[in-house]
Amino acid sequence: MGQAKAPVAPVLSDRFRVNGVETTVTFTATAAEEEGKLIWRENCLSIEKEVLGFSVEGSKIKIRAVKENDDGGGICCGGNIGATLRRRSVTFEPLSEDSLRIWSQKLQEFIDSLGRPKRLFVFLNPYGGKKSASKIFIDSVKPLLDDANIDYTVQETKYQLHAKEVAKSLDILRYDGVVCVSGDGILVEVVNGLLEREDWDSAIKMPLGVVPAGTGNGMAKSLLDAVGLSCTASNATLAIIRGHKQSLDVATITQGQNRFFSVLMLAWGLIADIDIESEKFRWMGSARIDYYAIQRIFRLRRYNGCIKFVAAPGYETFGEPADLEGETISEVKSNFVQHKGYCGPAFHLKDFNRKIEGPFVSVWLHNVPWGGEDALAAPDAKFSDGYLDLVVIKDCPKLTLLSLMTELNKGGHVKSPHVLYFKVKAFVLEPGTQLDDPSKEGIIDVDGEVLARGKGTYKSNHKTLMTYDKLHIKVDQGLATLFSPSTLS
Repeated sequence: MGQAKAPVAPVLSDRFRVNGVETTVTFTATAAEEEGKLIWRENCLSIEKEVLGFSVEGSKIKIRAVKENDDGGGICCGGNIGATLRRRSVTFEPLSEDSLRIWSQKLQEFIDSLGRPKRLFVFLNPYGGKKSASKIFIDSVKPLLDDANIDYTVQETKYQLHAKEVAKSLDILRYDGVVCVSGDGILVEVVNGLLEREDWDSAIKMPLGVVPAGTGNGMAKSLLDAVGLSCTASNATLAIIRGHKQSLDVATITQGQNRFFSVLMLAWGLIADIDIESEKFRWMGSARIDYYAIQRIFRLRRYNGCIKFVAAPGYETFGEPADLEGETISEVKSNFVQHKGYCGPAFHLKDFNRKIEGPFVSVWLHNVPWGGEDALAAPDAKFSDGYLDLVVIKDCPKLTLLSLMTELNKGGHVKSPHVLYFKVKAFVLEPGTQLDDPSKEGIIDVDGEVLARGKGTYKSNHKTLMTYDKLHIKVDQGLATLFSPSTLS
């Protein structure tokens, strides 16, 4: 037999004037669900789900909440919280000073028990996406944080890698979380900054929040879509306020002494070319991706190269047996002698026992389901399963490829016989030249930024962190922590 549900017990019950009308107000809690409720007349507010915070104003307690808008009342949130949720306030006036003191104390104790953040450090990227992050913060984020009595420090990023620099020296003991009001890029910078600290092992436990305000909002979309919520700034902010947390895998990409920590994806071939080269059409807005994708498909490039991997359980038949003669474990271990920060998980080259030889149209490695708000790149990806989802296209007719790209918004592309889709624990990329023009190489795109450019590529004279050569990628399960709408697998 299942365990009986704990009875609903009144913590407090008293007479109040609520918005000027005298009535009985009851504060109940169920120990098993840790859910408190405020009930009066036909009304009910869930403290965990709907109450943001409260303040004592003279002889009154003002409750600030979000509630389904069933009567058109309340204060409308900037941005759409959901279909019908709006900011609301209710004023409770106890009939005695003792009642005021006891109720405000019990309410605060209950809210404190929920583990919500009290102090946040907020990165704001005013240059990302449509340059609307400042407006999104003022309209949708700030009002909710203020309602929840959360103290916050706002840092506008002024140049690329600014957030990484700040994260490397941030006094993490002063804050309960770091929030990125931006696209995915600032989150990636913060993770890299935290992991390059000497105290990386404690720094990376800092919960990270993402509020969608950029071009690529893959992480925010993945978190919110997993529980059926729309990808809005208000929904993301409410998830941060409520304080639920979710572990996140982090992939370490290494090449010699260089390393980069990835939380979203790595792309090489078609997807990388579209993502990076379409920047020349940035004036078109988000339409640039679709426009350039058509160009790239009808002038399709295929790349020589090889991928080697450690398959996740159940995927061991993908690829062919790999011959790793001449490669040694010490070659990888010695890479990290000079580093003070996180060095990534140890891996053994002898474990890379499967391979797929090129040429390739596209290789796409994903940590979370959504690559952007309209690209469900890896439908089976999990936040902290310890694996990366690999999407490989070796060859595909152009018209079929075009139809596959239209399936991206619902993940249908992975069902195509032209697509290999499976999970890996670790991965080696050996990128090569273009099949039709060996004088030209390709681009390796990690988390929306160029990690390496080969010869003859778009902006090939620009400096990059790594060279267009062999990369090792290994995932560390659940290394980082995200604020999440709920605990996701």
